[in-house]
Amino acid sequence: MSEQFDQAFWDERYRSKDALWSGEPNPHLVEEAADLPPGEALDIGAGEGADAIWLAERGWRVTGVDISAIAIERASGQATRAGVDIAARISWLQHDLLAWEPPPDRFDLVSSQYLHLPSAPRQVLFDHLAAAVAPGGTLLIVGHHPSDMETTVRRPRLPDLFFTGDDIARRLDTGAWEVVTNAAAPRQVTDPDGRAVTVHDTVLCARRRIRP
Repeated sequence: MSEQFDQAFWDERYRSKDALWSGEPNPHLVEEAADLPPGEALDIGAGEGADAIWLAERGWRVTGVDISAIAIERASGQATRAGVDIAARISWLQHDLLAWEPPPDRFDLVSSQYLHLPSAPRQVLFDHLAAAVAPGGTLLIVGHHPSDMETTVRRPRLPDLFFTGDDIARRLDTGAWEVVTNAAAPRQVTDPDGRAVTVHDTVLCARRRIRP
């Protein structure tokens, strides 16, 4: 596996800035999960903790997992600053996601936001995430759409890192899953030259059926 995806790479990237991300929850998580009843959530690639904290503020019990020890340390600190009750609802785990498998049939929500890997390990990971969803629970996977490579925004020139909702949906058993959202959702960003550009996010939200 390329060093781009190992702990040393991500620890160094987090060291490069006091805050790598915005501190706000990812908007597709907010849109898809706002009306879900709180339960057990798994936040994969938790980063500095904004998504996990947002969920905990709404009553979820959250397991946040990231490969970077620095990210987990920052996320834990942010949760503590959000309040004792919030911090108590979140468990933080540092794991290499390619070597760790979440417990099956466990979580009412499994969320992966902008986690980009080559297709072979990505498919294995996403299969593990789907298996971790409890009956009646929700799988939410968000990433940069392949069409972003045709824009002037900065994206790795590695097509194998990008995926569509169909790439995920076709691996889900239609008898066991209901696809709620499968979209290439547009949003406006600014490219390195200051120009407004429309990019698209792959959004796949699916609900695991409760079988009699």
